[in-house]
Amino acid sequence: MNQPLERAISRFRRRSQNGTADAVSVRVSSAAFRAMTLERLRSVERDLAEVKGRVNGLIFVVAGAVITQVVLRVAQ
Repeated sequence: MNQPLERAISRFRRRSQNGTADAVSVRVSSAAFRAMTLERLRSVERDLAEVKGRVNGLIFVVAGAVITQVVLRVAQ
């Protein structure tokens, strides 16, 4: 194996074993994983609801502008 690559891998292993660097794989209990997943899902649901509200508002603004233009053209 390439010497610089071997040194980098060994440094990474030492750091992850000593806890000074973030470990690549962290074991999490199934209950904790489930709780994190549910919280992320709720966050995505809130974000999606906000986006849907904004899209609906935008649709109503565009529809209102179109109806206003139609009424103004008919009134002339």
